Amino acid sequence: VAKYIHKLGQRKDKPFVKVNCGAIPEPLIESELFGYEHGAFTGSSKRGKLGLFELAQNGTIFLDEIGELPLNLQVKLLQAIQDKEIQKVGGIKTIKIDVRIITATNRNLKEMVSNNEFREDLYYRLNVVPIHLPPLRERPEDIIPLSRHFLKIYNSKFNVKKRMDPNTINSLMKYSWPGNVRELENIIERLVITSSYDIILPDNLPEHIIEGKKSQHLISIPNSANLKEIMDNVERQIINDAVSKHKTTRNVAKILGVSQPTIVRKMNKYNIKYSEIDEIISEKNC
Repeated sequence: VAKYIHKLGQRKDKPFVKVNCGAIPEPLIESELFGYEHGAFTGSSKRGKLGLFELAQNGTIFLDEIGELPLNLQVKLLQAIQDKEIQKVGGIKTIKIDVRIITATNRNLKEMVSNNEFREDLYYRLNVVPIHLPPLRERPEDIIPLSRHFLKIYNSKFNVKKRMDPNTINSLMKYSWPGNVRELENIIERLVITSSYDIILPDNLPEHIIEGKKSQHLISIPNSANLKEIMDNVERQIINDAVSKHKTTRNVAKILGVSQPTIVRKMNKYNIKYSEIDEIISEKNC
């Protein structure tokens, strides 16, 4: 998403620099972000070093896992944002910077602010245009296009022409994906590498995905089905299962993250019957 924002903006021809704040050892974070001058510390390069903010000049810097940034560095990041300038480790001059800053985290920053683990002023300075990315399990409609996208990438990378059996796709749809899109990409790459035939079958899936679906009913999809037919079959099963478990369309809509009229419309489309009828009349009028 950060790369997409960068490519759509006026800075698209300028650098895009990604920084994983949780992957850099704490003693090195400041010098990595802001650079250092010659002789700043023992073992430093004689030529000094440009920081990642300087490398992103006029472009975008993406600070991933921002919640892992130590408190002392949070102060310096806030100052850089406020003043639009940085100072290298061991330096005395300030350097003007012009960068777009995008940050991401899977941690609850509001809670961290309450626990004095994240600066409140930095939180509000960064939280200008928030974008919530739901976990993959809450947007199953993305699994098929993402799978096909990654399949195309790794087919090209390994010079093969693998394709997935419809029931393999169905199994991917039923898995909860705790590792989100990264886990899905890794699984697709593994399937491309390890499957013996051009068609990737359900048996080629890792055991933890197979185990996760054993107690669930598989959707039967003919091998000749096109993408729309596959999507319709999967959507029908998801809505049918949700109706069976959660009874009312109001509850189903809340669980699946869509509007109640959308659920009613799709239930009518797939001829799915209500388990309870306490709200059918009002819903059909939506």
